[in-house]
Amino acid sequence: MIITIISDVLGQENNGTTIATMNFIRSLKQKGYEVRVVCPDQDKKGLPGYYVVKTYNLGRFLNRYVEKNGVSLAKANKKVLYEAIKDADAVHIIMPFSLGRAAARIAKKLDKPITAGFHCQAENFTSHIFMMNFGLANNVAYRIFYHNVYKYCDCIHYPSQFIRDTFEKIVGKTNGYVISNGVNRDFVKVDIDKPEELNDKFVILFIGRYSKEKSHPVLIKGVKKSKYENRIQLIFAGTGPQKEKLEKLSQGLTNKPIMKFYSRKELIKVINYSDLYVHPAEVEIEAIACLEAIACGLVPIISNSKRSATRYFAISEKNLFNCNDSDDLARKIDYWIEHPEEKRKMSNEYLGYTKKFDYDNCMNGMEMMILDAIKRKSS
Repeated sequence: MIITIISDVLGQENNGTTIATMNFIRSLKQKGYEVRVVCPDQDKKGLPGYYVVKTYNLGRFLNRYVEKNGVSLAKANKKVLYEAIKDADAVHIIMPFSLGRAAARIAKKLDKPITAGFHCQAENFTSHIFMMNFGLANNVAYRIFYHNVYKYCDCIHYPSQFIRDTFEKIVGKTNGYVISNGVNRDFVKVDIDKPEELNDKFVILFIGRYSKEKSHPVLIKGVKKSKYENRIQLIFAGTGPQKEKLEKLSQGLTNKPIMKFYSRKELIKVINYSDLYVHPAEVEIEAIACLEAIACGLVPIISNSKRSATRYFAISEKNLFNCNDSDDLARKIDYWIEHPEEKRKMSNEYLGYTKKFDYDNCMNGMEMMILDAIKRKSS
């Protein structure tokens, strides 16, 4: 069976969408499917099963802006898309942008079963045009996403019930499947000693792209207001366009934040020697990074933002802080520093929490969604 995956964004596995996409590709291949991938990742050119398209040339200034923000704007090539889709048994679209839109229309004309993932929150798009907090702009973005791709779909994959409810409130009922992107089985609790230079530090970790909607500044401000500021070592695991801004905002902290992109193997070590995980993001579809930290037994403090699904990972109110409220975050950080025994108990509670996000079960759910789409089309 041939499954064609269309991805406007694909490249280094340094963001949630690319990681989720590559996990799904690997899972399907392991199950024996022939997988074709249409994407703009030039590093994939020449590899079996990859159909690489060009990206838009937007001019010198806009090209630099796009590159800085890590956004890949794939240019739709109808000939390439047709070749990848014409004899496929199903088509799965990752993003509702130019490549996905063209693929949806071609697949519809060829009467192919179409599924799509929901990996782009409206705010992920509107933040680039400085309209993240304009409700009308976000509603319009969702309607554009629906018109571009989702109206053509037999099945839609939502990584969380939160994003399904958000989208359907605007565009109406869809044939949705709520399936987590899954926590990789490598993320487990292990005994790891802190690096010698961090032995006397209380390490707070946040894993996320350096972008506006991830809200790193509120964490920096919260640490500055903590009673234990001089003991705290922040680690920002990731990369992104806001790096220089965050470095500037961090001036005045006793301990300069460690800002680095880690491989999976390195990240597992960092999680396991950290003392606390803080997820301040205001906008989040699921936040697998938070689940990966929890899977290793790290106790989280999570923003209670109404635009984030991550808040539902909180076991108690002590795992939440008021969105963008650095004073409240500082109080929660101080609480967990002052109550190590309670933190140990909650760590054990969280170890069992992530079983429902088991990677293999989630990948099996994705496979069943594809098969359901094929069945619906043939019936």
